[in-house]
Amino acid sequence: MKESIKPNQNHSDTKKKQVTRMFDGISKSYDILNRIITLGIDVIWRKRVVNLLKNENPKSLLDIATGTGDLVIELATLDAEKIIGLDISPGMLEIGKQKVKKSGLDHRIDMQLGDSEALHFENNSFDAVTIAFGVRNFENLDLGLQEIFRVMKPKGSFVVLETAVPKNPFLKVFYSIYTQQIMPFVGKLFSKDRSAYQYLSDSAAVFPCGEAFNNILRKNGFIEVEDYPQTLGVSSIYFAKKP
Repeated sequence: MKESIKPNQNHSDTKKKQVTRMFDGISKSYDILNRIITLGIDVIWRKRVVNLLKNENPKSLLDIATGTGDLVIELATLDAEKIIGLDISPGMLEIGKQKVKKSGLDHRIDMQLGDSEALHFENNSFDAVTIAFGVRNFENLDLGLQEIFRVMKPKGSFVVLETAVPKNPFLKVFYSIYTQQIMPFVGKLFSKDRSAYQYLSDSAAVFPCGEAFNNILRKNGFIEVEDYPQTLGVSSIYFAKKP
C-alpha cells in the first residue's frame, strides 16, 4: 500500500494526525453516510465477522479502530468476559461510547482512546482482535500488524473487514466510478467534507486486497490466513491465527 496516501497530500502533518483530525470532523455524520454509501450491507459484513469468531469462543476481545462502535457492539453477542473498543479519534470514540451506553452494554464494553500502532496492552492479552475498515488508515501497516500480533494470545484469532477492488473488469469500472465520483459527492452533501470521502476512496483503491494482504499477514507472523470476498468483491473479510 502506498503510505503516502493521506487525507491532505499538501499538508505536512503525518498521516496519523490527519486521519485523527478527519474522523473527528466527520464523526457525527459517519454512521448515516456508511449506511447510505454501502446501501446498509456493511451491517451484514460485520455480522459475518462475528460469526467467524463464534467457533473460536474468545473470552477476551479487542476491536481496533472501533470508531462509532458498530462492530464492538455486535461482538457483545459473543460470550466474552472482556471486550475493549479502541480508537485514535476522540470524536468517533465519543459517539461510540454513547451508542454502547444506549445499547445497555457499557458494563461489558470498555471504550478506550489509543493508537493501534502503539498499543498500551501487555503481550498475549487477547483471544481475538478485530478491525473493520481501519487497517488502510494505518500510517505504518507492518507496525500496526506487529502490534496486533504482540497483544494476541498464542492460537488467538485476527479478523479484518476491509474494502476491496472487484476483480471482474465490468464491476471494477462501475466500482471506480462509484468510489471516485459518487461517494465523495454524497460525502460532501452530508458532512460538508468532500476531501474526507475522497481520501477514503483513494485509500481503498490502493489497499493491497485479497492475496496481497494475505501475504502481508503471513510476513508479519500470522498463519492459517484466509480471505472471504464479500458482495461482488467490494470488500473482504480476512481471518488469521497467531501460532
